[in-house]
Amino acid sequence: MTRFLAALLILLAGLGLSTAWAGFRSPESVVRNVYAYYGEGSSEFSRGLPHDSATARQFFDPSLREAWIALKNEPYDFLVQSSSWKLGAVAISILRRQYDKTYVAAAFTNHSRAVMMNFILVNGPDGWVISDVESPHDSLRMFLAQYRN
Repeated sequence: MTRFLAALLILLAGLGLSTAWAGFRSPESVVRNVYAYYGEGSSEFSRGLPHDSATARQFFDPSLREAWIALKNEPYDFLVQSSSWKLGAVAISILRRQYDKTYVAAAFTNHSRAVMMNFILVNGPDGWVISDVESPHDSLRMFLAQYRN
């Protein structure tokens, strides 16, 4: 019983540490984890990517974190290009690699409408994070600047 409790405490401590780290191990995993928040499962993973400091630290480079946290009353969710979502399968592909940046395309349907997003990811000391996201008409940086509260 003592070993079980010790193992459980170690596991819980490890989970706590892993959520405090920024970044991901691969560019594809960043995008995959972003869209995991847009599913139809538990309430935690079906409300879109949260605008809190832990999420900002994990997903975004330092230059985007404060803007992501400050966004409260956006007219739509930029990452799915809509105020609501019912996403189809997300196809992820690497467009190109340049030094510490990688450009990743994400294609999916939202309510049967085709959506294409291009993620610009940077490899920092803690792993891969989002530097910007581009839609055909806008970028996440411009969107956040426009709707900053």
